[in-house]
Amino acid sequence: MSSPSPIQQLASSLSNDGQQLPGQGPGSPLDARGVDWRGQTLGPRDLTGARLCRADLRGSDLHACKLDGADVRLARYDRHTLWPEEFDFRRSGAVGPQAKLDGAFLNSADLACIDLRGASLMGAYLSGTDLSGGCLHSVRIAGADLRHAFLRGALCEEVRFFSCQLDFVDFRHADLTNSDFTTADSIRGADFSGASLLPETRTSLLSRNFHELDCWNPLTRRTTRESLNS
Repeated sequence: MSSPSPIQQLASSLSNDGQQLPGQGPGSPLDARGVDWRGQTLGPRDLTGARLCRADLRGSDLHACKLDGADVRLARYDRHTLWPEEFDFRRSGAVGPQAKLDGAFLNSADLACIDLRGASLMGAYLSGTDLSGGCLHSVRIAGADLRHAFLRGALCEEVRFFSCQLDFVDFRHADLTNSDFTTADSIRGADFSGASLLPETRTSLLSRNFHELDCWNPLTRRTTRESLNS
């Protein structure tokens, strides 16, 4: 049986007595990239300059921590995460509700089941990103590159895909109620099988160029037209 990694040891050995965490030398910033701190209460910790990229902070209580200069890019958080009052988590590069991620490079990121309600992803790069099962209700996403993204079973109510690139997006069984594809750049090869669409939205999508509608999706093995008529 393999021994736990330093990050796993770090995640499992948190305690509220003392300021220093495993993996943090005296006077040096903590390196906890990818750590799983879901539901943890960290207490009054000095995490100045900490490297918390891709950490899972959903349900974490960080309100008493010092996060000055901490790198939390692509760290996951949710509505239960508690942040220090002075820390601007929405513009920190972390991913969660109300995050300001305009122009962010999130290509091929694993964001399955993420809660992005009210987030802004204007012009974001999401090619190949896995957003399956995520909540994108009312997300602002105009001008984003979503080619080959996975949105299976995602909640995308009232999302306006203005000027978005949607080639080969996997929308299977997504909730697209009241979503707007009118000005989407392209839906070539996108699969809408089982998706919740208003009748007028489906009709509008089926009126698009045949080069888009009759494009074969190699993953789902059907054309966009077939997926809309299924």
